[in-house]
Amino acid sequence: MPDASTSESMSPELRKVAERAQREPAGKFHSLAHLIDVPALERAYHRLRKDAAVGVDGITKEEYGRELQSRLLDLHARLKSQRWRHQPIRRVNIPKEQGKTRPIGVSTIEDKIVQDALREVLETVYEQDFLNCSFGFRPKRGAHDALRDLNRVVFRGEVNWVLEADIVSFFDSLDRIQLKKMLRHRIADGSLLRLVGRCLHVGVLDGAEYSEPEQGTTQGSVISPLLGNVYLHYVLDLWFERVVKPRLRGKAILVRYADDFVIGFERRGDAERLMAVLPKRMGRYGLTLHADKTRLVPFERPTGDGGRGPASFDFLGFTLYWRRTRRGGWQMWCKTRRARLRRAIQSVDEYCRSHRHIPVKDQHAALTRRLRGHYNYFGVNGNSASLTKLVIAAARVWFLWLRRRSQKRRLTWDRYKAMLDRLPLPEPRITVTIWGA
Repeated sequence: MPDASTSESMSPELRKVAERAQREPAGKFHSLAHLIDVPALERAYHRLRKDAAVGVDGITKEEYGRELQSRLLDLHARLKSQRWRHQPIRRVNIPKEQGKTRPIGVSTIEDKIVQDALREVLETVYEQDFLNCSFGFRPKRGAHDALRDLNRVVFRGEVNWVLEADIVSFFDSLDRIQLKKMLRHRIADGSLLRLVGRCLHVGVLDGAEYSEPEQGTTQGSVISPLLGNVYLHYVLDLWFERVVKPRLRGKAILVRYADDFVIGFERRGDAERLMAVLPKRMGRYGLTLHADKTRLVPFERPTGDGGRGPASFDFLGFTLYWRRTRRGGWQMWCKTRRARLRRAIQSVDEYCRSHRHIPVKDQHAALTRRLRGHYNYFGVNGNSASLTKLVIAAARVWFLWLRRRSQKRRLTWDRYKAMLDRLPLPEPRITVTIWGA
């Protein structure tokens, strides 16, 4: 990267670390732990969301903040004397599609503060190392930027084959020993590495059941996304850039958002060779590719007269496919992935069912927030049809649950439409431009 990745709010000490990290890409940092001081802990506290979930101690952010300075002084003293210990993580199971769940770990407010202050220091170093193919959980980068980068090379005709990959339970499978070896390439500060270890080796409380996983980093913790990026930086990004690409006959591009990635190839032979060695590469680091979700997709620009190209693949919640433009050419386009759209509709249904007895205006305000939040991510140009399907489904679901509020006076469709005139659901809105016209 041409300039050291820094933030305007970064402290002078952190800025010096960033500049040195860029200036000395092979250099090691022997003194970083002192940067986790009281001001750093206070910055981490203020970065927490107001409604941050509580951990096993039940203390909220507001309660912790009532005696903030004394708490932070005590926390810093325990960190400095190495008396701080991470409390067990509270496990919460988040519903996924097809009845599955995803385990999320919830740390205490104090542990979140420590993790975020640690993340700030590590990120200052590694933002100078991470490659441009990485977009997830990084400053001033996001999923829409990843899609733009992919679209750029597809538009130039450099992608004819796409390797769509899925890592099985990445955060649970990450090898801690390998991760620590990777961190030592840049971090030689023993105190900081011990602090990372204490954030990794944490007990998990799932209801009344307590366990101590030997592998992985807790999905949902503040520091896990950065540690995951460091892991895949060495396992995938550098390997692809320095080992794989020089051996290819054609052009290729890797686009990664956290553990979700695709690789585009100009030549089929290159794609097939990488498809054969990628599982072995992942296996060396304890990772496994999902057999049913990892596939090679032909994605050459169509030449026929049809209205849609023959192939598609999923990435970052979207299904990407070829479609004709108004001018008659071919353009990569998108729609909300079917499973994600189904999940969004199900979420609206569950909300309407569980909140059908609260005031209608409160229901309307909550549904409006949900739909606008969906539009903020999925409101990509070319995706209007999927957004329309969601709002139509939301209107229908809301009507059905409002009708069940009372047996005395059934809500008719005409009365419901009159209500929607007063309390309209937000219309589908394009918020992001990615694809060319």
